[in-house]
Amino acid sequence: MAKTYKNLVSDVLPNIREVFPWDLEEMLEANPNIMLVDIREAVEFDTVRLKNSIHAPRGTLESCCDWDYVETIPELVQARQKTVVVVCRSGNRSALATMTMQMMGYEDIYSLKTGLKGWNDSDLELVDGKDNIIDPDEAEAFLFPVVAANQLSPK
Repeated sequence: MAKTYKNLVSDVLPNIREVFPWDLEEMLEANPNIMLVDIREAVEFDTVRLKNSIHAPRGTLESCCDWDYVETIPELVQARQKTVVVVCRSGNRSALATMTMQMMGYEDIYSLKTGLKGWNDSDLELVDGKDNIIDPDEAEAFLFPVVAANQLSPK
């Protein structure tokens, strides 16, 4: 039987480490050198993100994490022994990306559980593409899009 997106995510969760937003906030206070990797699409990243995060879209993640590609991000390739936290909107895409990065040799890696939605719900700071602080209500409108009726599974 074919797996659903939810199945894929639930299959990797036992094999990765996740960190809640409030725990990540404490980790960043203790170690500001933690690498934050946002794997969302460019429009998402440019609209709302964690300050000091780098953008490595999930669609090109593997080549962003390796040498010899147009998408190569040198600081990311060299971060295999560094603490890395992978970020997405809700924590699902980041869970899959964290598993991929573990397979590529990243040793101290976490997925942000509940994603930027949870970060914003915890009233933690988010910024726009120019690093201007975003009002939490404005961020919420972007982070909680409505699923259209034709996108819902048939009953």
